Parts: sequence; C-alpha cells; structure tokens
Amino acid sequence: MPGSLPPEAPLIAETGGLNAMVVDSTALPEQAVRDILASAFQSAGQRCSALRCLYVQEDVAPVVREMLFGAMEELRLGNPWELSTDVGPVIDDEARARIVAHVDKARAEGRVLKELPVPNTGNFVGPTVIAVCGIEDLGDEIFGPVLHLATYRAADLDRVIERVNDTGYGLTFGLHTRIDDRVQQVVERIRVGNTYVNRNQIGAVVGSQPFGGEGLSGTGPKAGGPHYVPRFTARTVPGLAAEETQAAPEDAVEAALKGLSLADHALSTRDMPGPTGESNRLSLHPRGRVLCLGPGLGAARRQAAEAEAAGSAPLMVCPGGDVAGRLAPDALERLSPLDAVLWWGDAAMARSYRQALARRDGPLVPLIVEEGVMQGLFTERHLCIDTTASGGNAALLVAGGAG
Repeated sequence: MPGSLPPEAPLIAETGGLNAMVVDSTALPEQAVRDILASAFQSAGQRCSALRCLYVQEDVAPVVREMLFGAMEELRLGNPWELSTDVGPVIDDEARARIVAHVDKARAEGRVLKELPVPNTGNFVGPTVIAVCGIEDLGDEIFGPVLHLATYRAADLDRVIERVNDTGYGLTFGLHTRIDDRVQQVVERIRVGNTYVNRNQIGAVVGSQPFGGEGLSGTGPKAGGPHYVPRFTARTVPGLAAEETQAAPEDAVEAALKGLSLADHALSTRDMPGPTGESNRLSLHPRGRVLCLGPGLGAARRQAAEAEAAGSAPLMVCPGGDVAGRLAPDALERLSPLDAVLWWGDAAMARSYRQALARRDGPLVPLIVEEGVMQGLFTERHLCIDTTASGGNAALLVAGGAG
C-alpha cells in the first residue's frame, strides 16, 4: 500500500552511469584495445559498468583508432547461445529503436567513425564508434554497443577527469597507463565507485571487487563488500521526542552548508582477495555535508560526532545548534549542497523528511534515522589494478626468488 513502507527502510540501489576510460601515450595499445572491446561491446554494451566514452591521448590516437577498428572487424554478431558469437542482440525492439536513433543522428552529423553490419533478423545493433568532443556531449546513457571516442592533450588530463566528475555519475572508470604517478593522479581526483587500471571495467567479482557507484550512480554501500549485508538488517528506531520550536531559516542553513570545510581523502584502505597479478583495494571516503537535525541539542551533538568520525562535515540545525530552530521538511527539496541527513525523532517527521529528499533532483541523499549506523556516512571506492599488464609484476619476481 502507498505510504505503508516505514521511513527507516533503506533504499539500496545501483542507478547506471556514464562510464569513461582514459588511454594515455604510455599504454600498451594491444592491451588497451583488448579491454576497450570487452568494456564497450561485450553483452552488446548492456552492462551498467560498460564503457561509454573513451578518451585517447592525441599523440597515440591514430594508432589506437586503427587497431580498434581492425579488432572490431573480427567481432561476430549472432545467437548468444553459440560460443563463436561475440555480440548478441539488445534486449528488445524499444531499446534497439532508441540506440539506432542515437546512431542515426550522429551519422547525419558526420560523426560515425566505424559501424559493423547486423544480421537480417533480431534486435541487433552493430558495434559503433562515434566521435565526440568529450563526455559532456553524451547527455544520457546509451545502453548498447555504442562507443563515443574523444582525444585529449596530455596537459589536459586533470580537465578530462573534472568533466567526467561533472556528469554527476560515478559508477566505473578505466585507465590505461604505465606510469604509477599518473595512476595516483587520477585515483585521487576521480569520483567513482570502481576504478580499473590496465584491464577492462566490467564484470566485478563479489568479495574481490565490491561493486556500486556514488552520486547519480548508486546509494552504497557496495554490493559484495563488507558493509553491504548489514544495510538489509532492521533496528529499533528510538523516536526521540521533539520539542516545539521556531522554524530554522532556510537561507541561513544553506549558507552554513556552503561554508563547511570538506576534505575528500581516504579514511581507511583494505586489501581485498583476488587473483595473482591483480591488486584490489577498497577505501572509505567521507560522504560530505551532513545535516544533524536531532531532535534536540543532545541528539544533534551525538549525530555530529558520528559524522566527524566518518570524516564528514556536520551542521547541527536544532534548538541551540549551529542554526537554531526546526528545519521544515520541504526545505530538504532545495538545500544545496547536501549529502546526508540525520534525524532520530518521530516516524511521522522522518517520513516527511524522506519524502522531501525523494523529490530532489540529482544524487540520492540518504536519511539516517538510526543511531550508530555509520554506513550511510561514508562512500566506498574500489581500485583494481592488473599488475601484470604494464610489463611484469615485481612482487611475483621477488616471491619466486633469484634462482
């Protein structure tokens, strides 16, 4: 029944993405092309983690493009039941029509660089490469075997990462490079749930590569990770009594949120199990700006302490708080920037707060109604590196001994 779901019920979702890969001039082109093909065209591009926009450093773009187009010629379209098939059909005719309309528009604009023919029957879309200036040209996710190709200058790498972040999505990201400092440069800036270095960016393995995004691409914690299952458990919500007080001024709350100081750094990092020759690391990062609504100053102070322990920046809005008064539920529709809300009061107000948050545009903002539930106060990011792809794994050589 509508409205019957208790307000403390968690929303656990993964919501798609506009996923990018960067290939720099030091990458091994054979390995890069292999992983581009798998990331963009495997499962006919019908994976939420699939590669949608490829950035190739302009110095090596002609070589990579020639090799990519040649490798595409070897792809076989057909019945997925046959082992010889590389690319099957898309899910239905509606999906095919949407993808074909996107390709047709690009073709009319002279931006289709490569396109494979399709079988005479079935909902097939030929693997296609379309030229773009950057990921900002995509707009929506095209859920099929369509790869958008852009080039970039080496000096503009940080700008490329900014544009990927600016989409608001944050599911997967791929990087091909042989420079360790460049890996660090990108990992410190990119805001996605799963980053893959020198390998494809699809097919996360449970327990090894916890999967799920941030921003517009998920709610966290990540599926297959150590913090995932506890989110499905139920707790008793105390429902602290709220005292009558005046309304908190919305403009003062927004100004205070904008004035909070944030630091996006790893709170902790843990190695995950995985195959030999692959490094898998899961790190926790602060969620960001957190509204602590109490009720009451005592509860708000405990909420602020939890937020600070998770590396986030709290703002107490309650009688005697940073901004005095009770925040009206409809204010949560508009307040920005905002990353999480804590309320430990009565269920009726919790429902109003959650409904207001659900009406927001942009990333989903969690409402945390339980004390001691830290999972909602941080985001998880996973880094997977194929340590053999760049020419060898020194750790394996050491483990093998000199003889």
